[in-house]
Amino acid sequence: DITQKGYEKKRSKLIGAYLPQPPTANGAAVVRCRLQHSEGATRRTFRPAHIGVCDVREAAARERAASAAGNRPLFYFRFGVDQALPQERRAPVTPSSASRYHRRRSSGSRDERYRSDVHTEAVQAALAKHKERKMAVPMPSKRRSLVVQTSMDAYTPPDTSSGSEDEGSVQGDSQGTPTSSQGSINMEHWISQAIHGSTTSTTSSSSTQSGGSGAAHRLADVMAQTHIENHSAPPDVTTYTSEHSIQVERPQGSTTSRTAPKYGNAELMETGDGVPVSSRVSAKIQQLVNTLKRPKRPPLREFFVDDFEELLEVQQPDPNQPKPEGAQMLAMRGEQLGVVTNWPPSLEAALQRWGTISPKAPCLTTMDTNGKPLYILTYGKLWTRSMKVAYNILHKLGTKQEPMVRPGDRVALVFPNNDPAAFMVAFYGCLLAEVVPVPIEVPLTRKDAGSQQIGFLLGSCGVTVALTSDACHKGLPKSPTGEIPQFKGWPKLLWFVTESKHLSKPPRDWFPHIKDANNDTAYIEYKTCKDGSVLGVTVTRIALLTHCQALTQACGYTEAETIVNVLDFKKDVGLWHGILTSKGLRQEVICPCASSPEALTVAIRRPTDDSNQPPGRGVLSMHGLTYGVIRVDSEEKLSVLTVQDVGLVMPGAIMCSVKPDGIPQLCRTDEIGELCVCAVATGTSYYGLSGMTKNTFEVFPMMSSGAPISEYPFIRTGLLGFVGPGGLVFVVGKMDGLMVVSGRRHNADDIVATALAVEPMKFVYRGRIAVFSVTVLHDERIVIVAEQRPDSTEEDSFQWMSRVLQAIDSIHQVGVYCLALVPANTLPKTPLGGIHLSETKQLFLEGSLHPCNVLMCPHTCVTNLPKPRQKQPEIGPASVMVGNLVSGKRIAQASGRDLGQIEDNDQARKFLFLSEVLQWRAQTTPDHVLYTLLNCRGTIANSLTCVQLHKRAEKIAVMLMERGHLQDGDHVALVYPPGIDLIAAFYGCLYAGCVPITVRPPHPQNIATTLPTVKMIVEVSRSACLMTTQLICKLLRSREAAAAVDVRTWPLILDTDDLPKKRPAQIYKPSNPDTLAYLDFSVSTTGMLAGVKMSHAATSAFCRSIKLQCELYPSREVAICLDPYCGLGFVLWCLCSVYSGHQSILIPPSELETNPALWLLAVSQYKVRDTFCSYSVMELCTKGLGSQTESLKARGLDLSRVRTCVVVAEERPRIALTQSFSKLFKDLGLHPRAVSTSFGCRVNLAICLQGTSGPDPTTVYVDMRALRHDRVRLVERGSPHSLPLMESGKILPGVRIIIANPETKGPLGDSHLGEIWVHSAHNASGYFTIYGDESLQSDHFNSRLSFGDTQTIWARTGYLGFLRRTELTDANGERHDALYVVGALDEAMELRGMRYHPIDIETSVIRAHKSVTECAVFTWTNLLVVVVELDGSEQEALDLVPLVTNVVLEEHYLIVGVVVVVDIGVIPINSRGEKQRMHLRDGFLADQLDPIYVAYNM
Repeated sequence: DITQKGYEKKRSKLIGAYLPQPPTANGAAVVRCRLQHSEGATRRTFRPAHIGVCDVREAAARERAASAAGNRPLFYFRFGVDQALPQERRAPVTPSSASRYHRRRSSGSRDERYRSDVHTEAVQAALAKHKERKMAVPMPSKRRSLVVQTSMDAYTPPDTSSGSEDEGSVQGDSQGTPTSSQGSINMEHWISQAIHGSTTSTTSSSSTQSGGSGAAHRLADVMAQTHIENHSAPPDVTTYTSEHSIQVERPQGSTTSRTAPKYGNAELMETGDGVPVSSRVSAKIQQLVNTLKRPKRPPLREFFVDDFEELLEVQQPDPNQPKPEGAQMLAMRGEQLGVVTNWPPSLEAALQRWGTISPKAPCLTTMDTNGKPLYILTYGKLWTRSMKVAYNILHKLGTKQEPMVRPGDRVALVFPNNDPAAFMVAFYGCLLAEVVPVPIEVPLTRKDAGSQQIGFLLGSCGVTVALTSDACHKGLPKSPTGEIPQFKGWPKLLWFVTESKHLSKPPRDWFPHIKDANNDTAYIEYKTCKDGSVLGVTVTRIALLTHCQALTQACGYTEAETIVNVLDFKKDVGLWHGILTSKGLRQEVICPCASSPEALTVAIRRPTDDSNQPPGRGVLSMHGLTYGVIRVDSEEKLSVLTVQDVGLVMPGAIMCSVKPDGIPQLCRTDEIGELCVCAVATGTSYYGLSGMTKNTFEVFPMMSSGAPISEYPFIRTGLLGFVGPGGLVFVVGKMDGLMVVSGRRHNADDIVATALAVEPMKFVYRGRIAVFSVTVLHDERIVIVAEQRPDSTEEDSFQWMSRVLQAIDSIHQVGVYCLALVPANTLPKTPLGGIHLSETKQLFLEGSLHPCNVLMCPHTCVTNLPKPRQKQPEIGPASVMVGNLVSGKRIAQASGRDLGQIEDNDQARKFLFLSEVLQWRAQTTPDHVLYTLLNCRGTIANSLTCVQLHKRAEKIAVMLMERGHLQDGDHVALVYPPGIDLIAAFYGCLYAGCVPITVRPPHPQNIATTLPTVKMIVEVSRSACLMTTQLICKLLRSREAAAAVDVRTWPLILDTDDLPKKRPAQIYKPSNPDTLAYLDFSVSTTGMLAGVKMSHAATSAFCRSIKLQCELYPSREVAICLDPYCGLGFVLWCLCSVYSGHQSILIPPSELETNPALWLLAVSQYKVRDTFCSYSVMELCTKGLGSQTESLKARGLDLSRVRTCVVVAEERPRIALTQSFSKLFKDLGLHPRAVSTSFGCRVNLAICLQGTSGPDPTTVYVDMRALRHDRVRLVERGSPHSLPLMESGKILPGVRIIIANPETKGPLGDSHLGEIWVHSAHNASGYFTIYGDESLQSDHFNSRLSFGDTQTIWARTGYLGFLRRTELTDANGERHDALYVVGALDEAMELRGMRYHPIDIETSVIRAHKSVTECAVFTWTNLLVVVVELDGSEQEALDLVPLVTNVVLEEHYLIVGVVVVVDIGVIPINSRGEKQRMHLRDGFLADQLDPIYVAYNM
């Protein structure tokens, strides 16, 4: 019964007699002996009469009882309060205080091993210190559904401690009395108020007093901090210059005088940080900024590194760090191993001797949980049964000719913890049969943590047979047919039950072969490494025998004595003392010993007759230990570690300590090292692993001169420690628990102890806490994972977490990277119930730990970031250009083919205006089809010939003049769905001399959000009239529309479904080709609505450029699947066919939502060679048709004729999407080189477009780190930090490009990233805005270089990119210049002096976890905010926080400030498939996202 109740019952029975008595005359106060099992499986307390060996193996007998990583038995005794507590701390043990002392102890549930009053006091004192520099820490916000835990009954907590009475109550009185109204509150609350001022239920009554209240203090604090710096801009937390690192001290006295105003009902609604629950995100961010303004402990030294390599900060050694000063240590020898004449020559011989001489003598007694003997195994029974087992193993498995097990083979021993007798019989049976036993744990389920690795060990040992007991065999999981299934990773096993009744008797003449101990392997003990892998340590028969002799000698065992063993008898100390050396011990002895799987027993404290002789103990400075140096300290200090010795070196062994890493050099006397042992009684190898064996079992320690100290090899024990005065061995930790953080070594166990000293019982389970390190950005980072009690509130847990961070910071001077709380009972367990560390770490790293609370502190921990870049202001554009010329770098400029030199029979060239081209085509080729519109079924919905379009346009022109009474030059908004009506209306406007503006119609299902945009464009463009279809006409005047906008202010609305029957008197002809042809309105990714003016000349030039690039003629067909409202999409849909005469097959992208294959089927059916689409169309096809390629092939889909498939875009090419599209449809004949992209922007709607002739698009790989410094460095594919960039199509004819520095406007060289400037006949002629912001416009459309060619007028695109001369040749035989677009200037984020593009960070984040479907990043007050969409259960939301933080640190050297986890579809994406990051930012700051979880990284 391992519930708390059962445990208390059992405990009171056992200890009844030993409850603390009033002190006796001789002053021996309370003798408390507790044997305790860290697993919590069984815990028994025995009479102090026969106390045996105590295994303090992993963790020296620490005064504060810390350590043992949770998977090893640990026994810890404390004799007498007198000895244990230092004089000044001792309380007189009166009955009342003794009972209170006892009560407080008993409440501390099962994991008392970490308890130490001294340490707890130190931690509380450290926390109290923090109250001076208290900071309001923003609490993470969580969606309600995540906060409501599952019902309490669903949990079976490891121990529901009834004793949650305050552990601190004893020390409460001495530490200053709280104010009268809070007099009742005890110490713990008082401290917590000092730190965070948590208003607990008891203090809320007093919180209205002025000054006395935590809340008022706190609000005043936040106010005091926000008023200190009167910046108008939000404070910058990423620069570490002196003026920002003001230590925000509380102005003295200000808090008491000023009572902070309370908001509404903030009395009731208060979160743990003094901000009302309703508080806005922006307030929390402000708080985070304030917290981060504290100077970081190691300040980052600033200097400018102006090369590509961002040098990671290498931790410089602290000049004041302690260094070892002692002499080189000498190896310690144990006493001679005395050879007694009648010692048996082998262990089997000993068994034979005792089995025949004294068969009735009890060999082993098993006790039940109440201490009653269950079963007694005598030496006689052990001998006969072991023989029987040996005979059956050798002769009854397999056939006579082909036995399954031969001497020397390995067999598994699988026995439960409550059956040592059966295990002992099987173990000796194996020894007698000369087979090698491999004792392992009972696999309870098929997926027990770590059992897979044990399976690998069995496989590598070639185990085919597993011995087990009857009860255990029945308990193993069975398949429906009754067979034991194969466990994951395990070899196929034959299960063999060793109970006598199942075995046949050996014949009279059969006798086991007993020979003297030799170097054959006796048994293999498994050992789990830090990374979770399982190794088998082989122990030879001679080592086995020698070890038993050494233990017997060291412990003074004699015949017929009793030994009590409560350790796991299958391995380690439990196996050696309980099973192998069954002898006895005298009673006044407590012998801690240190051991390791490789070196067996390393040291043991010898029994002494004088029970008053105190053990050796040392108080060591924790700071010194982190540098591996021993410095004795005083107990008053907070950060000290008290250790007790683990006795002397074993008889017949030599011990030394060597430096833990590098060559095994002897340590100095005051240095901590790894203990190494040279003896017969040790393991000899890791089974089957020669390389690892060499590094561990064959170590030759070196002296400083470089000479080995002995010709015999030593064995690394895996224990860290030192040999103290008098040859006493001290262990301070183990290599497996070592975490090296920026050059300092910390022990996981010490950190566990500190975390638990922060009032642990209220929030987390004592034994269920894991500490490990993960490597992020070239250093180890500490992670703490604990199981949270189901009844603790969010706020309590958060308070506890922030205090743990402070305590560890104070005591260990190390930052915790991540602290996570998981629901009770969810951490993976080892077979004995401890936490499986490596499995926990694995779950953490792969994002499947599912924590319920996470606090990340990268800002405080990560101190090795590269230097912030400082721009050099004094370098002018001229010197940059000269520098480029000197270093032989080309000035980055390129141009498309020269329009003047191209000879073509372009008939349309003789017309200046598109309206004239249309009239000419209507006369010369009236029945030539220009446009074909497809519906969702792929059939022709509508088509237009030249003459039909001309006649339709004439009627619309009449309508505009007669019904609209419009003058020439008036603006007309065209609100049409993608189709033929839009084209006719456009030419109708040209015929009437009006200026058309195409506007996307409102979405009928989403009027509230789409209609205001329509209204805004109509108003901004100053449209005098609005033309549309009858359907949309009704929609604009509907009740839903009236709810969204003011419908009374619409301009005149004309419905073109009802056209007049007559022709206009004459068609308008513009007087000057530079007059306005149309306006192009579009919303940029930064959320700006910008309209540009396109003149008639630019429109014609644009069409001509595209005609030449794509070789368009009347005989050609082009499929267009684009939105026809702005940019190149509009030009291709409405203008190009009229100019070039080719037939355009129009496919509205919205139809693809019902039929994703529509576009590709049309391309195949019409045998189209050129097609244009958008990224959203490509994504729809990739996602929607991914699994249908076979069925499409069957339907005859053939893409082999496509030679150009151009994605029309205004961004960096999405290389992953285009590549997956190419791969997916390769089977359907799509040529991989056919897919390419175009590039346009507001100032020039198409700068590049992959034509039909000319070289294929190229891809380069650039160094992302160099790119942040605006440098371009090409690297090999797959090299670290490489970023693939695809060329954005070929530069159009008549277009010139130059790369300029956006700040100095100087020309840049090939190897620089700069702004793309363009000069072309089809540049737009300016922005069209209400405000007419002239300065903005003139800069964008007519800029001149500040140096070099200062005459040419350029338009600035607002995009960063670079040019590269490739090895390919273009149509004229010249080397081809490729343009690579990197990203928009408006979107780029300046962080730490470097330029980051959101898409790069987002790509990394999306790769971090399978559940992240989309991601967007933006900055706010120089904090990086990452928003991720979660495709999974809300339980996974918190898994993403550490993973997102890790990946951004590793790949971009940035610390994420806020991680926001939202539902799918929250990140707004526009019609072109671009993320609207600024809308997202506004939504986040205005609390409109309804996030699942928001984590504020500290």
